[in-house]
Amino acid sequence: MDMESKKFGIRFGHLATDQRVILAVLVIAVFLAFAIRTPAFLNGQFVIFPLIRDTAVITIVGLAQLVTLSIGHLNLAVGRMAALSAMVAGFTYERLGWGIMEGLLLGVAAGALVGALTGYIIVKSQVNAFIVTLAVDFALLGLVTFTYISLTDAAAFTVKPAGMDVVRAGSLADVCMFGWCGPSIVPLIIFPALGMVAVIAFLYHQTRLGRELLATGANLRAARLSGIPVDTRIIQAHTLSGALAGLGGIFLAFVNGSFSAAIGSELLLPSFLGPILAGTLLTGGVVGVFGTMLGTLLTLVIRQGLLVSGIGLETLNIALGVILLLALSANRIRTSLTDVFRKGKGK
Repeated sequence: MDMESKKFGIRFGHLATDQRVILAVLVIAVFLAFAIRTPAFLNGQFVIFPLIRDTAVITIVGLAQLVTLSIGHLNLAVGRMAALSAMVAGFTYERLGWGIMEGLLLGVAAGALVGALTGYIIVKSQVNAFIVTLAVDFALLGLVTFTYISLTDAAAFTVKPAGMDVVRAGSLADVCMFGWCGPSIVPLIIFPALGMVAVIAFLYHQTRLGRELLATGANLRAARLSGIPVDTRIIQAHTLSGALAGLGGIFLAFVNGSFSAAIGSELLLPSFLGPILAGTLLTGGVVGVFGTMLGTLLTLVIRQGLLVSGIGLETLNIALGVILLLALSANRIRTSLTDVFRKGKGK
């Protein structure tokens, strides 16, 4: 009996310190709390569907931030990279008449190109990534705004390519097999997001490139001495970050129904919340890929719940700031819990 109790304690200790389990429990608890307090929170069409759809978009942007965090860098230009990619895609749809996939691929490529340039500048100048990405953010802000003003009358590309409405409003209810259709509250856009999560998880857990990115973030000097091409890995990380930010920006434009300079203007803080809540370290070397989606979902459940409850924007911003502070403290809390369970195991 004593042995069984110890085994149970060990299993419980592992679960209690698993960031994904903690986030899943928090998501369920917060969701139920808002549902009990405000029954309107359970409205499928106006609350649940947009909640899952926004989670899909912000998760992709969160992965863009996660990639740079993995090497110990910050990407403060993630929102502007998203805006640039959306602008490029919008231009191809309105001016060139391209299809939805062609424009999307070119937009993602534009984001990747800017990311690669950012990484190259960091490597060659040896300037901190914080400064470089901040400069890139301001440069892209001016470029994107100037382009929209120069090329459009309404400061936006408004042409909708075929298939855009499916991405924006399509749900599993549109997918029927053997006379059975899926639930209407699950948007189709969630599946590309899940695909990106799977790809990034595979990258970090199963490939040499992923391991070398983490090694670069954990200890740059040691990684260099061990033969890892650190400069190349930094450029590759920023390239991938730019591509993911671009994909997220284009999806956000699809959701909004138009391509404008405002795309990505509010993505910076959410891009940090998901990865940090998942246990990704600001100093690099540790990432929480699957938890990034759960962390993003948690912040959006809180955001949506406060909005449905009629809470003002000021309170909403305070709540997001508190969440970020708690996320930054999560590693210390998790370490303390682990020490407690280890001591208990020793006894």
